[in-house]
Amino acid sequence: MDEKAFYKESEVTKPAKLNCSYCRTVDEYQLRWLQRKKIAALPRHADERDRAKFAKAQSYLVLLDDKISCKKCRRMFEISGIKTTAFLTD
Repeated sequence: MDEKAFYKESEVTKPAKLNCSYCRTVDEYQLRWLQRKKIAALPRHADERDRAKFAKAQSYLVLLDDKISCKKCRRMFEISGIKTTAFLTD
């Protein structure tokens, strides 16, 4: 069974203060995250190996954006200082 069957996926935005590497301005940007929430119950067609994987599965976020446009100078800069994955507490 594919690991994606254990999760419900949705796209969320969360604010983050970032520093433009060109003009050095600090501003708040809305970053896009893929949220994978663990489903409540295991699908019926799962075997023992899938049950073990499901028991260890956790809800988490994955950062979708890697670059963002500065609000002041409009240049694209890389997002740094933010982890690309984050586990959620259920």
